[in-house]
Amino acid sequence: MSQPYILLVEDDDAVRDATSQTLELAGCRVHACASAEAALPQFAADPAAIVISDIRLPGSDGRALLAALRQRDADLPVILVTGHGDIGMAVQAMQGGAWDFIEKPWSRERLLDAVHRALAQRSLQLENRRLRQSLASHDGGQLLLGDAPAMRRFKSTLAAIADTDADVLILGETGSGKELVARALHQAKPQARGHFVAINCAALPESVFESEMFGAEAGAYTGASRRRIGKIEYADGGTLFLDEIEGMPLPLQAKLLRVLETRSVERLGANTAIPVRCRVVAATKIDLKAASDAGQFRADLYYRLNVVTLHLPPLRERADDIPLLFAHFCARAAERFKRAVPPLPPARLASLMAARWPGNVRELAHAAERFVLGLDDGAADDCHSLPQRVEQFEAQAIREALRAQQGDVAAAAAALGIARKTLYDKLARYHIVPASFR
Repeated sequence: MSQPYILLVEDDDAVRDATSQTLELAGCRVHACASAEAALPQFAADPAAIVISDIRLPGSDGRALLAALRQRDADLPVILVTGHGDIGMAVQAMQGGAWDFIEKPWSRERLLDAVHRALAQRSLQLENRRLRQSLASHDGGQLLLGDAPAMRRFKSTLAAIADTDADVLILGETGSGKELVARALHQAKPQARGHFVAINCAALPESVFESEMFGAEAGAYTGASRRRIGKIEYADGGTLFLDEIEGMPLPLQAKLLRVLETRSVERLGANTAIPVRCRVVAATKIDLKAASDAGQFRADLYYRLNVVTLHLPPLRERADDIPLLFAHFCARAAERFKRAVPPLPPARLASLMAARWPGNVRELAHAAERFVLGLDDGAADDCHSLPQRVEQFEAQAIREALRAQQGDVAAAAAALGIARKTLYDKLARYHIVPASFR
């Protein structure tokens, strides 16, 4: 089936027919099976949007079917139908990942409510997957490579808002890839047909701010011989990226705020406001809230920009991704320089993992280029400190233990030979989330 459908698994012919009819009358597509053994090949050939299954079936029961389906798709909503005596089994199934359970005899309203909620959840899941694939397929893919817990959280938030018009504030250190994220947001929005316009707010002189940002009519000032379209107007239908927003002088912040509030601009020398519809993505490497509290940044502009905040993790917080990123940058450099990628000695990889990378992804990319060119000296910035190397080794050992114990902190502590409280202290210190290893 090419369209999303519901896979119904029920061994009772009368109940199966009645349930199918109820769902079809509600506008749902249904494929009905009498057993788990028949349902699994059907799902493998054409994955359903959601599954509804009786918990008691001939052969494999509903719980076994749930486990098999979750191996194929851990996010798949599965609704279990239970008899009066099966509530305990249903609770266990919910703990095992079932989306919901319905007790027989069910009412039409109860069934359709559960189905509609599950279908809505599935639609959101699939949209997020599509957006993640879209984001990874563009230039931002080099940044979004990796599966470290910090990046997984970041990508999940990014995918959730990518296809909206919500303004975004990206908070990240120098070299972490803020502009790449902004471009990925722009490219992931299918209906966006406008330009991506990037402005370095700290580098734009106050004397040319208004003409550059708002544009000007012919004769608006000396030397304005023809109409000029400003950066904001040029971003209509697309994305306006305001990099280093913290560097914009306070008087200019007030003028920018008005544009953001009215979503319109007036060219210099004109009296007519021009509507502008674009997503605004601002980027900063400082705490803008603290800057506004200190009077160094307009509080009203901060709150106007701060619709959605994306915290872009620094490279040191996603050290597990360094081997993959380094390999990606080496491959890119090899293509650029027409060189083969040299073998990476284990000791060199260890030094890459131990580095603090104050320049983040950009610094790692430059290190990969030097490595491919044969100019690598085997050192990375800020990686010679013995305490830092010990910390890196310790954090990596903890991650490996959690991975081996599937996120069980007590088991990981036992495997590492340390007290559970000690491990919790180290988890907080290294920003490691045990649940991400389950």
